[in-house]
Formats: sequence, C-alpha cells, structure tokens
Amino acid sequence: MPAIGARAHNQGMTQQTQRAEILSSALVDVAAPELPAWVDRQLYPFVPKRFATREGVLRYVDEGRGSPVVLVHGTPSWSFEWRAVIAALRGSRRVIAPDHLGFGLSDKPPQSAYLPADHARRLLALFDALDLREVTLVVHDFGGPIGPPIALERSERVRSVVVLNSWMWPLGGDPRVARISRFVGSALGRLLYIQLNASPRWLLPASFARRERLPAQVHRQYLAPFARRDERTAPWVLGRELVASDAYYARLWGAREKLARMPLTLVWGQKDPAFGMQELARWQQAFPHAALQLLADAGHFPQEEAAAAVIAAIRNASSQEPVSTPPSSRAMQRAGYRVGVELIARQLPAAELRALLDARRVQLALLDQPLARSVNSPTVNSAQDSSQEGTGRRPSTAPARRSQAT
Repeated sequence: MPAIGARAHNQGMTQQTQRAEILSSALVDVAAPELPAWVDRQLYPFVPKRFATREGVLRYVDEGRGSPVVLVHGTPSWSFEWRAVIAALRGSRRVIAPDHLGFGLSDKPPQSAYLPADHARRLLALFDALDLREVTLVVHDFGGPIGPPIALERSERVRSVVVLNSWMWPLGGDPRVARISRFVGSALGRLLYIQLNASPRWLLPASFARRERLPAQVHRQYLAPFARRDERTAPWVLGRELVASDAYYARLWGAREKLARMPLTLVWGQKDPAFGMQELARWQQAFPHAALQLLADAGHFPQEEAAAAVIAAIRNASSQEPVSTPPSSRAMQRAGYRVGVELIARQLPAAELRALLDARRVQLALLDQPLARSVNSPTVNSAQDSSQEGTGRRPSTAPARRSQAT
C-alpha cells in the first residue's frame, strides 16, 4: 500500500485489522541469516531474526533470557543505536530490538506503508507474535509515537515505560516543527532526503552534543542502510509526518492516562536541538509520577553519548512495580502544571518564562510566589555544575524524583 494512501486505512484500523496483521505475519526462525557486507560485526555482533509481514520482512534482535525489554528506535536509525544496551542487558534480560520496515536490516520496499501508524501496527504484530509479557518498553525519537500502542492496547503485558528524547502528541501547534515538516514534504525536502541522504548524512551528526562521539566507523553504520536512493523512502516519510500524522498522535495522547498506571522514566539529553526542555516539561505535566534522568552533556541520542546512564535507567525501570493507585485526571493536571513550571523556571529567566507559559493552563501568579525566586537561586547540583563549568550556561536542576548523570 503506498505511504500516502495508507493514512485513512490506518487511522480507522480496528481490532479485526490487527488480528489480520498477525495472521498474515510469521516468525521466521533462521539460525544465521546472511547479513550485508557493510555490517560491522565488531560493533554489531548480534544475530538478528526475521519477522515476515504482508509488506516485507522485519529483522529484529532477540538476545538473552529473563524479563523482556523492547527497544524502539526512531529515524534515521535502526537497532544499531541500542547495541550498548543490548550487550549490557542480555546477560540478565531478554532484549528485543526490531528494525522498522524501511530501516536498518529490514526490507525497504520503495512504495510501502511508512506512516507512524504503519510502523506501530507492525511492531504490535511482532509483540503479539512473540507473546511478550512483563515488558519494559523503551522508546526514542519516532519510537515515541510508534511504541506506545503496545502500552496503550496491551497494558496488562507492560511493566514499565522508558522515554528517551521523544514525544507522543500533535506537533502542528509548534510553528518551528510545522515549518520543518512542510519543508521535508516539499520537492526540495524530498530531493535532500532521497537524492542526498540528508537525514543520516547531516542531521544525525548535528543532533549530537559532541560530534567526536560519532566516529567515522559508527557513522558509516547509520549511512549504509540507505546507500541507494530507493532505500531512503522511510526516513523521508517520517520527516514529513512530524505534523502530517497529527490526527494519529492526538489519539495516542488522548489515551495517555493509561500510562499513569505504569512506572514511567524520562531519560533526557539536555543538548538535544530537536526535543528540548519544553517537550520534557510536557511529559512531566502529563505524568508527574515519572522518574527523571537528566543528562547535561548529551544530545538527541543519549544511548550513544551516555550509554551507561541509559542502561542504568532501563535496569531500574525493569524492576519497578506498577502504580497501585493512579492519580485522577484533575490531580495529574494540577501536579503536572506545577512540575512543568518548576522544570522550565529553573532553565529560563523569569521574563522568558512569562512569555513561554500558556496563561490558560498555568496561573502567572505562580511567578510571584517562592517558585519565581527559585529561578535566581544559587542552589545547584554539584555534578551538573562541574559538568557545565566554563560554558556560560545556567546549571540546571529538576524536581526531586530523579537521578543524576553526566
């Protein structure tokens, strides 16, 4: 099904359609699948398995035994981004890391269904085929709107959720994101993505806090899956769908209260040029019970730049118990607004904060209370203070429920 024509089909998808997806899919048990010559076996020593869908074959890593951890990548990435996490956790947990159709080692049909809802549908089919339970779901980037249907529609089989620099709500209201999405969908944007491989070639390196953390041999593993022009459709479609799939994101966000019953951990690279403190604040407003791991010197790919901290956060999340009594919607809103104000207030001067906050949701009178005075408070975390020494940036702090890493 062509990507554009798939939108209406997926937005109206029913349980019957999901069952049909499973019936038309199959796990393919291959002991040692042949891998492309470009795969660096020292960096990626795993033996991926195959999952056949009606649109193409997905490859996925399935390593270790124990409580399952499902790792969901975004764009322009693949399971390679999780290699350090897989290697560290497979000794004590079962780690599953799929490549979405059009990415990594999976098939890349140039005319296929590559909308976020399509990727989510196939991922849910794989989840059901593997019959996973007590799962820790870890999502990054576009994994945010692709992975959550597992937690929302199979909540009884998900133990906890970990979010790395991602989102799950409509982005059309953000003028900056709307401009980017429209540009990617334009003729020039398509040329840059399809002809010049712009997403892994230039955008991915630019998303790192420190460019030297992406050495040439690692960067090649992100470029190689898109060596030919006819292999580059999926990243282009997702870039275009930042805003074009807002109706799908709205349905996910409308069901977000289901996540309140699960332990949620937010792992956030603070030097991410794509998802900054405003996006983090929105997660915290919606889920004030979430644990927070701030990474002061990481960008959009914490699993690449701060792997040890990400591994520790996932280990901790996979051992947490479900939330016994989730807060009411109104209580979540009240607590969430306060958390969001605190988080942003400690990052921005009061004048900028006043311009940023939406008066309909947050009473500006809060700025005249002790919270506003905390903006200029000298109290900072020593670890983050030392990590930012000499940068000229204001060191950051965050609400009490968090752990620190740099």
